[in-house]
Amino acid sequence: MPNVAPVFAPEGNEILITKVKLPGGWLSNMSPHPVSYEGKRWRTCEALFQALRLEDEDAKEVIRKESSPMAAKMVAKRFKGIQVVEPMSEADLANMRLCISLKLEQHELLRRKLNHTGNAKIIEDCSSRGPRGSNLFWGAMRVPEGWQGENWLGRIWKEMRVELQVATK
Repeated sequence: MPNVAPVFAPEGNEILITKVKLPGGWLSNMSPHPVSYEGKRWRTCEALFQALRLEDEDAKEVIRKESSPMAAKMVAKRFKGIQVVEPMSEADLANMRLCISLKLEQHELLRRKLNHTGNAKIIEDCSSRGPRGSNLFWGAMRVPEGWQGENWLGRIWKEMRVELQVATK
């Protein structure tokens, strides 16, 4: 999947995903909302997401046992050579959708919070991290024209919000 990093204008009604302790932090994969998947409990969506790139059960278990989401992410990098899901691919996007869906299914408060975001734009703000790695794929950064980046994390949250709103009508 090409990383075209489009520019989109600010709308004023934005929820930013930056740090877990800030207002939009509950939308982060790093937030402390455990999820259960295939009979196992994962401390965060980030750990599950990283493990879903692998088939090796031992490697997945090493990631699952990490106590923090950042540690899980860093440990997952050790297994880059055996990944079966290419980062930033359609399969990676499907895995992210799965992780967010599980998070919403298993945390009613998050469903309510998401529903109350109305039509706000949801953006993973990677401005402080810059345009390296996957930042402009999963998120976006502020530029003079507004935002630059594909913002897939924000887009998936907005997709889930629409599904939730349709289901609750």
